[in-house]
Amino acid sequence: MSSLPSPDKIVFDAVTCSFELAGQPFLAVDQVSLGIADGEFVTLVGPSGCGKSTLMNLAAGLLEPSAGEVRLDGRAIAGPSPERGVIFQQYALFPWLTVSENIEFGLTINHTPKRERDAIVRKCLDLVGLGQFAHALPKTLSGGMKQRCAIARAYAVNPQILLMDEPFGALDALTRVKMQDQLLDTWTQDKRTVMFITHDVEEAVYLANRVVVMAAGPGRIQQIIPVDLPYPRTEAIRLSEAFLQIKNAVWRAVYHQTTPLA
Repeated sequence: MSSLPSPDKIVFDAVTCSFELAGQPFLAVDQVSLGIADGEFVTLVGPSGCGKSTLMNLAAGLLEPSAGEVRLDGRAIAGPSPERGVIFQQYALFPWLTVSENIEFGLTINHTPKRERDAIVRKCLDLVGLGQFAHALPKTLSGGMKQRCAIARAYAVNPQILLMDEPFGALDALTRVKMQDQLLDTWTQDKRTVMFITHDVEEAVYLANRVVVMAAGPGRIQQIIPVDLPYPRTEAIRLSEAFLQIKNAVWRAVYHQTTPLA
């Protein structure tokens, strides 16, 4: 595979990934090619088992492709790295550490000087609106606040890319909408590259520059739908006819796929 620089930040180049599942070989994704531009917000949707999380784990370096290559800035990804921040649906906060200490954890591992750590933690707390809860333990936080802490922790180590696997899936509807707006506010400030997995079609459209629709059996790209709507995204946009048209197009692509599903 070529390692020449790519105009895209992250590239899936004819990626296939198979592994053993319940004692049998399982083809999770098959010949997937996708480029995500620097600063782009891309969402992935599709039926369960279509390979969304496998693609994210490949980008995170938690899995290796069976064939093809995943590249960041033209270089093959060869394992986990702080340049790729990973946020899962489960917050994975350390319950014995305060909000500030959770955010600081990666910086401590990286041997960042104390004064610099403190400044970064303050900035990240302000970024996600948790400044008043710096000394709180996770058990005292709401679900949305825990997820904001997890996002701040990922941001603290200054990743080039955020990889988010259904981060708002466990939240109630109102908190979920608030977290979507909070995430977009943060993204608008620094335009990091984001790869965001969701089962929620409306969420996928509301957040993204492009929606990648996956098909199962085995996982592959069914369709890529551009979201030609301005930022910042607002309630007026969410209720607009243009938004509804794109949402309907994504819905049809997900739930009326012409290819057979496994």
